[in-house]
Amino acid sequence: MQAIPSWITELLLWLSIPTNSLTGAGLVAFLSATALPLPAEPFILGVLNIHPDLFWPLIGVATLGNTLGSMVTWWMGFGFKKVTAALKSSRTHQHAFTWLTKLGPRACLFSWIPLLGDALVALAGWMKLPFWPCVGYMVIGKGLRYLIYTGGFFLLFH
Repeated sequence: MQAIPSWITELLLWLSIPTNSLTGAGLVAFLSATALPLPAEPFILGVLNIHPDLFWPLIGVATLGNTLGSMVTWWMGFGFKKVTAALKSSRTHQHAFTWLTKLGPRACLFSWIPLLGDALVALAGWMKLPFWPCVGYMVIGKGLRYLIYTGGFFLLFH
């Protein structure tokens, strides 16, 4: 009996850092912006360690992948409005609602914050904040996130 199915092994080989590093970084960044608690930074820093010449393409691909994942999360929040109606009376929800109402799409600038950012984006969708302005702020926040994290790593270790 084989411990790992062959298709998983083939997928992992395809995503391996040396051969498909930008594709893998984009996929991991996408998944980390959805409901999966998957940090993208270790993968991205691994790619940068092997391919320091991919610094800017890596920032771009990670920002794009993470933004696309947040766009999916926004739509999930938009679609789950009925499911979350029960939370409306909670004090935490009232604070978040007030804060998001005050900031509007600019709140999506904080979509880069682990765990909180995903909930923030889903709540923005739930509140039907304007999609494209939210996406614009997501791009800025996520781009700065990867630029700072990856740039800091690059400066420290190269």
